[in-house]
Amino acid sequence: MSYPELQKLVDALRARPVITDIGERRRAFDAFATTFPPAADVTVETLELGGVMAERSRTPGDDAAGAILYVHGGGYVFGSLDSHRHVVTEIGRAAGVPGYALHYRLAPEHPFPAPVEDTVAAYRALLAQGIAPGRIALAGDSAGGGLVVAALVAFREAGLPQPACGWSISPWIDLEALGPSMTGNAASDPSVQRDPILELARLYLAGADPRSPLAAPLYADLKGIAPLLIQVGAIETLLDDAVRLAGRAAAAGVPTRLDVWPEMPHVWHLFHPVLTAGRKAIEQGGAFVKAAMQDGAPFTYRG
Repeated sequence: MSYPELQKLVDALRARPVITDIGERRRAFDAFATTFPPAADVTVETLELGGVMAERSRTPGDDAAGAILYVHGGGYVFGSLDSHRHVVTEIGRAAGVPGYALHYRLAPEHPFPAPVEDTVAAYRALLAQGIAPGRIALAGDSAGGGLVVAALVAFREAGLPQPACGWSISPWIDLEALGPSMTGNAASDPSVQRDPILELARLYLAGADPRSPLAAPLYADLKGIAPLLIQVGAIETLLDDAVRLAGRAAAAGVPTRLDVWPEMPHVWHLFHPVLTAGRKAIEQGGAFVKAAMQDGAPFTYRG
């Protein structure tokens, strides 16, 4: 392995107990993150965005005229402000703007389309605060990576201006788990497997069509959405979700960059305090966001 600390991390991920109870899984996911507190120079405040609970994190020298709106992963069933605080704060630092972490509603209590609705409401609130759309980026991981794409489509359908860009980390966009890597990478991926992810999809959909474009953006018309950065690990079962997303976005005329990271597990950014590649991926994503925001103008489709 290129990163000496990676094998230890992968072994630790494989050793985690299997938890099926939703409440216990939520608690365990949040508890994991307490081992990685935010850096000492980070300030965090709680607020609401469009009626949705959120946190704004600031780092020294960031530009309050911009924002990166972050939607966490967790299969739309678990994950929280607590589970991703250490990631959102560093993503904001890398992008040079405040990070806004969104506590969107979770299934099964609040199934599809609640997370999409909450993300649209939060984006409207940032615009209402006077933040220019070209100074906003939308980012997320796993289910949140799929939610990034679904929300960009929802922005377009609502007649809202597109943000500067979307940053999709290890995205989950196929709620039927049909990608070849779902089985081809099953032995290598220590985090995501077909049967558990299909159960999360069942809870999220609550009877909705698994090919509904705003639930599974693999089937969405992506024409006119903001430029995308897609980052995925080569050993992930969700590798083909990312590859198919990149292909569909590029075919729709969306400026798209796909970065496949050799050896990396699902959302390796979460482990940036102990994984060099996690820090590098955050830095590269931040540079992408800065470049997209550089001229301050929202992306406009000119097809």
